[in-house]
Order: sequence, then C-alpha cells, then structure tokens
Amino acid sequence: MAEKEVIFFTGGARSGKSAAAQLEAEGLEGQLVYLATAEVRDDEMADRVKKHQLVRGARWSTLEEPLDLAGALRSIGEDKGGVLVDCLTLWTSNLLERHHGDVDSILAMVDEFISELQKRRLNVVVVTNETGSGIVPIEPLARSFRDLAGTINQRVAAVADRAYLVVSGLPLRLGKS
Repeated sequence: MAEKEVIFFTGGARSGKSAAAQLEAEGLEGQLVYLATAEVRDDEMADRVKKHQLVRGARWSTLEEPLDLAGALRSIGEDKGGVLVDCLTLWTSNLLERHHGDVDSILAMVDEFISELQKRRLNVVVVTNETGSGIVPIEPLARSFRDLAGTINQRVAAVADRAYLVVSGLPLRLGKS
C-alpha cells in the first residue's frame, strides 16, 4: 500500500466488507485506530460491537465518535499506521437524527470530513453500506436516508485512492473514471 491512502469499502449488509477493510488496515505497519461511529443502544448492537472487538488484536485502539469524524481524524496522531472508519452508514443515520434531517448541516459535516481525508495525514480505510441496490423505500424518512447515504458514499468514494465492492466476502476493485 502506498503511503497516506484513502481506501473505500462498500457492500451489502453482512457482505464481509468490514472484515475485508480490517484485513486491508492490518497490512499497514504500526498501531491502528478503529474509529467507530456506532452508538450502542440495545443488546444486539452491544453483542455486535463485542464480536468486532474480539477479532482485533493488540495493535488496535478504539475511538468512538458518532458525529464528528473530521475532529476525530484530527485528534489521531500522525504516528499511527492507519485508521479504520466503520461505518459511514451509521454515521449518516446519526447525523440525520441529530440534525433533524437538515441536509445542508449534514453535508457541511461531510465536507469537513472529506477535507480532512484529502489532507492525507493518515492512511484511512472507510467502510460503508451500499444502500442503492434494493427497492425504493415506501417511507419518506427511509427514502431520505437512502438518498443521503448514496450522496455521502459518492462524495467519499470520489476522494478515495482505491475503492472496493465486497460481495460474499470477495472484494472487487472498482475503477474510477
């Protein structure tokens, strides 16, 4: 891996994208930071978080930040080997909730995160869900979420050095035009 890359992983639910992204990050030298956007709100999520933590070794530290990803990246020292951001989809949901659907405020935070990514101070591996492959949701909030997640994914993927679609645990490299 070249120095100071941004690598983007997307895929459907349970596609293996987080495992593929973790494997990519573990190919970096040095200490690694897992930047978690999830907020534990129920037992199922607590169980998921625990399982993810068990598969990471001593090289990993965890930074939990559900909203300010740009600030979180700024707070991580440049001496780290890399950062794994997992995931943009939960971040989108958090932003929608906190900003009461104010797309302009949300996109301002996205732009700040992208600006931080473009500075290339750290190797950053980003995980997100591909939300545009299913049916059109019937509920307006679900459609808004799907549309916003798609916009955020496109913007972050545009600044990535490499991008992968993970299907059934197999990463497929995506070309950039």
